[in-house]
Amino acid sequence: MSPVASDLLALQRLYHWESKDPGRIALTQPMGGGVVKDYSWAEVADQARRMAAHLKAQGWEPGSRVAILSKNCAWWMMSDLAIWMAGHVSVPLYPTLAPDTIAQILEHSGARACFVGKLDGWEHMKPGIPSGLPCISYPLSPPDAIRQYTGWDEICQKTSPLNGQVLRAADELATIIYTSGTTGMPKGVMHSFGNFAWALDKGLARIPLSGDDRMLSYLPLAHVVERMLVEHGWLRTGMHVYFAESLDTFTADLQRARPTVFFSVPRLWVKFQHGIHQKMPEAKLQRLLRIPLLGGLIRRKIRKALGLDQCQFAAGGAAPMPLALLQWYERLGLPINEGYGMTENLALSHITEAGKNQQGTVGPTYPGVEHRIAPESGEIQMRSEALMLGYYREPEKTREVFTSDGWLRTGDKGHIDSYGLLRITGRVKDLFKTSKGKYVAPAPIEDKLMMHDAVEACVVTGANLGQPLGIVMLNAEAAAQSAEVGGRQALEQSLTEHLHQINASLDPHEQLQCLVVTTTAWTVDNDMITPTFKVKRNRIEDLYARHYETWEASQRKIIWQK
Repeated sequence: MSPVASDLLALQRLYHWESKDPGRIALTQPMGGGVVKDYSWAEVADQARRMAAHLKAQGWEPGSRVAILSKNCAWWMMSDLAIWMAGHVSVPLYPTLAPDTIAQILEHSGARACFVGKLDGWEHMKPGIPSGLPCISYPLSPPDAIRQYTGWDEICQKTSPLNGQVLRAADELATIIYTSGTTGMPKGVMHSFGNFAWALDKGLARIPLSGDDRMLSYLPLAHVVERMLVEHGWLRTGMHVYFAESLDTFTADLQRARPTVFFSVPRLWVKFQHGIHQKMPEAKLQRLLRIPLLGGLIRRKIRKALGLDQCQFAAGGAAPMPLALLQWYERLGLPINEGYGMTENLALSHITEAGKNQQGTVGPTYPGVEHRIAPESGEIQMRSEALMLGYYREPEKTREVFTSDGWLRTGDKGHIDSYGLLRITGRVKDLFKTSKGKYVAPAPIEDKLMMHDAVEACVVTGANLGQPLGIVMLNAEAAAQSAEVGGRQALEQSLTEHLHQINASLDPHEQLQCLVVTTTAWTVDNDMITPTFKVKRNRIEDLYARHYETWEASQRKIIWQK
């Protein structure tokens, strides 16, 4: 690894802000009922030091794993700091996991303790916590967890803070991030403190973060992008981080934070768009935007309504961003930079450059990152100083994901143009062949399907069928409309027109024979999507494949599936 300045490592950044700017507000945490609690850097450091002293007093061997199971909150980030300060390794868990997955990760990682924090559906998750595992609750944990486990505030009140500066070396293991993969048991991706520091250096060359910025933390901190951009970006720059309270208060949370930098996954950018369309039809909106003075007023009003009127840098990633969606936001005066990466490379691979029209690609590599396309498979491969140390306790899987000369196999297919811009064309394993012997890449077609206001998620499938087919999940508003008198007919007509427009843009072997419409939500709980809203293709196949031939034989363009 390239040498990393020791003062850029995570804990050293905490000590920097603790001594340089102790009174500055670092975190703003909603407490419910419109009440918020601010934490200064001095308070963050003090609570982390007290919790670190408690963890150190347990006598575990250095490098023990300590888990965090919680929605984003101030105590999540202070827990991470405390775990590191105590000489241990943090294991974040998504706050939406099924109990079996929670149990698998806690067992596989050998976690010695678990912070059980702010959660929805705790009763469902609780069986995943092994009996006898020491747990610590947060002030906003579910009441049952607060009653059962020792509380954060109680520990901090009775524990003296750890003194001095505990330093962790660049090559020490900082965290094990279990992937939210679309298939199989999550793999534990190991990253060092040096990995994070190097990635932040290169990331800040492309993403303009400074101490004057504000960010709203709401995507799971267990996900690599939120961890990198928000937590480690916060430690590096000293910016002000706000936390979201709940889905119901999300608009108010955005208005409170008025973030200057904002990242979201495509599904949420689509939701924002649908919300605007509910208040103003698309045709009318585009007509108004073309009127010089009025258009500017409309743009500012919409951005303010979204809470993004102060946003200087917007980004999307974790799944492909439909080109039409990027163009729509561009017309609103809110250009979105599309990033590409994965847990194994700390999400530091590619991102479009601000102020340049690179839509339809994920831009060039970050500085210090190399990329190439494998000649035979078309797979994107990359390498950098931010590559993982390996999969925890999985040497064989680690060997499989790297080439013999040390490049990471991404599993994605793509093309690098003459300007060095990467265009992703799909997953290596997602390609399927129709009965006519033609290969179909589903991702570009799914991007087109997603541009209908009623569609929240979709899959294009159909191996061994004459033509592929699309399965679309309606959003809540459209599902309600389909239950109304005349609502289904209007929706079916609109989807038929959408299907016709899409097919007109596709090669003959790619054209969809029908759209299968479901009003049943695909959620993490029913195992249809990952915590980052990626659809689990294997799960879709398991549930629906037995119907494919019947749907094909029906010759109908729109099929409603219960």
